[in-house]
Formats: sequence, structure tokens, C-alpha cells
Amino acid sequence: MTKIFCDIADIKLIRKFNKKKIVKGFTTNPSLMSKVGAKDYSKYSKKIIKITKKPVSFEVFADDIKNMILQGNEISKWGKNVYVKVPVINSKGKFMGKVINTLNKNNIKLNVTAVYTSKQTEQILKKINKKTSVIISIFAGRMADAGKDPIPQFRESIKISKKFKNVQILWASTREPYNYTQAKNLGCQIITVPPAMIEKIENFGKSFDQLTKETVKAFLLDSKKSNFKI
Repeated sequence: MTKIFCDIADIKLIRKFNKKKIVKGFTTNPSLMSKVGAKDYSKYSKKIIKITKKPVSFEVFADDIKNMILQGNEISKWGKNVYVKVPVINSKGKFMGKVINTLNKNNIKLNVTAVYTSKQTEQILKKINKKTSVIISIFAGRMADAGKDPIPQFRESIKISKKFKNVQILWASTREPYNYTQAKNLGCQIITVPPAMIEKIENFGKSFDQLTKETVKAFLLDSKKSNFKI
């Protein structure tokens, strides 16, 4: 079963979506927090922790090994349900294997993010144990936006990570509700989805006849509102 994590930072929406059974966890990042007006990263994150006991990923924002490790250690202390989000490489393109390995050795749950290839997945697997929980977030939507097919990268990543019972492959940068079906068919353990898309997924199951009727009625309603004449 593919679990749905809500990609979100708004406190009010987190309260709302935390009540939904379909939502099994949350992911966030400094960009999302900044957009909702958070001023203090630590304080804002701790507010989220008070709302939910479901898994939550909080991202480091350092760009060097030493400070990523320091931030990762600090973030991990915020709660038992916390996953430390670490980029697979830094802005200079250097693989953050030492960060991943160091935090993993400290039994810190990780969400390794900004992953695009199965080769990167393989690099990550070489740096972790088979006990501490690790999520590997593969950015499907951004890959597709660049004209790349994400499916082969997911298939291979899922295949090579099967020996690691502690590893979950996450479909990230979701672009449309159907991505949930794709992730499920591939065998991804998690997909992270924005709030509006979760509500669409909840309405899955309509027949083609229903969809046709709804579409025609919507077009008809728009034409009446416009007062168009031929």
C-alpha cells in the first residue's frame, strides 16, 4: 500500500489534514515555511510537532557537511516522529555521503531528498545500515518537467532497495492525482502530495460516464453564464 504524505507548511491546513485517515505523514521544507510567513524555523517546526504524531520531515538548510550534520542532530531531537531531510548532494554537486552515513550511525531517521537517479539511490544505500528508517525521495515531477521519464529510475531504485527493509522509496514533486496510481502500481511505499490534490484523490472512483456528464454540464453552465449567442 502506498502511503500518502501531505506536502505542507501551513499550520491551519496541517491541523485539518492531520485528521484525515488517508494522510499518513507530512513533508515540508524551508521554502514552504517561508511562503506561509514562518520567521523562526525551529519554533515553527516545533508547533507542527505539537499538532501531529505522524511522521514529519524537516529539512536541513546548510550547504556544507559539518553544518548539515550539526543541523541534522538538532532537528532529530525535536520529536520521535521526526525525519531529517538531507539533500543527496549540496549546491556544488558533492555527494553528501558523509552526512547520510554519520546521521544514520546515530540512529537518526532520514529523508534523503532531491534524488533523480537510481545511481544516486545506490550511493545512498551504500552509506546506510539496515536498521534505521530511511526515506529516499525521487523527484518525479521535476524530472518529467525536464523531459525525462521518471519511471525507469523508480523501478530500478525499488529493485535495488528491496534488501533494505528499513528503506522506503517516495514519489516526490507530484504533478497530478494520477501520479498516486502510478506510484502505487510501481510499488512506491510513499507519495508526497499537496493538500488540494489529496482531496481529488479522495474522490477517485468516478466512471467515465460520470466524468463525461460532469464535463458537459460544466461547459453548458459556463456558456449560459457567458450569454454567448450564435
